[in-house]
Amino acid sequence: MNRVKKLLSSKETRDYLMSTHFWGPIANWGIPIAAIADIQRDPKFISGKMTLALCLYSAMFMRFALKVEPRNLLLFACHFVNEGAQLTQSVRFIKYHYINKKE
Repeated sequence: MNRVKKLLSSKETRDYLMSTHFWGPIANWGIPIAAIADIQRDPKFISGKMTLALCLYSAMFMRFALKVEPRNLLLFACHFVNEGAQLTQSVRFIKYHYINKKE
């Protein structure tokens, strides 16, 4: 417990918690959380263009998060989860608009 307290009170930890390297990904977590919450909604509300845009956006920023120095694994995790959520939404969109329409 003393070790954790020492880690949290260090200058490096305070600097990290006050940086955009931390708060940028934290703010970004709203996108995948919203996409996961929308999985329960009716697929007729899914925008195919926006879902595609968010898939491309997350793919680009996953790469960016690994290439930037120092690596931003929090940003990578956020966009990795968002990519999965958006791909799930894409499958739901395609099933609703193209596969189920034929029946």
